[in-house]
Amino acid sequence: MTESKSDIIAQDIAAKIQHQQFKAGELLPSESQLTTLYGTSRETVRKALNQLTALGLIQKIRGKGSIVLNLEKYSFPISGITSFAELNKSLNMHAETKVITLKKMVDLPEFFKEKFPEQKRQPGIYVERLRVVNNEPVVLDCDYLFSPPIDELPKEAAEKSIYDYIENKLKLDISYATKVITVEKIDDKFKKLLQLDDSLAVLVASHNFLNDTTLFQLTLSFHNPSKFKFVDFARRQKIKL
Repeated sequence: MTESKSDIIAQDIAAKIQHQQFKAGELLPSESQLTTLYGTSRETVRKALNQLTALGLIQKIRGKGSIVLNLEKYSFPISGITSFAELNKSLNMHAETKVITLKKMVDLPEFFKEKFPEQKRQPGIYVERLRVVNNEPVVLDCDYLFSPPIDELPKEAAEKSIYDYIENKLKLDISYATKVITVEKIDDKFKKLLQLDDSLAVLVASHNFLNDTTLFQLTLSFHNPSKFKFVDFARRQKIKL
């Protein structure tokens, strides 16, 4: 898939923030300066800055510009559907994905049934993937992909990006998700994989849907709480009382 100019600019600025060329608390160059620097339009620069804002890397301040936020933790957007591969690329984390488990099943794993008690029995593909940044495990993603519509999943696709495989190989249109975020005790296996001193992890439980409203995936994503922060963007809507 060809990257847009705004994607390339966002990735470049994110890399500069990560390497402290743009430091926390400092203002980025103005939109006009960035337009000249990257040889593009102001609209393209604004799209790139909007991506960085959504990722929690910068904050736009009216009349001043875009200020760089503290990057002590990786920023994971709550709203929207962003794959880890896309986040890795946007933030230049140089993360590695290790496939722990990849197998077909006739029904959900028991711990999925506990988290998704409403889900009926259905065959699918179960995947466990450990995300490692700077040799430190930060996320353990556990996915159950329903069959149909996902009947096969090559290991290479699981290592690279499941969503890229679904959208570009299977030609399915991923549309929306519902998410619940909790802090929960995890079992010894997951604690060991994430190298946690404590048994508590941040758990993001997701129902993921195609454009035709088909539920195609359930996800339990366990995060090392010391490594990630979750960001969202909310706009106030005034309601007449």
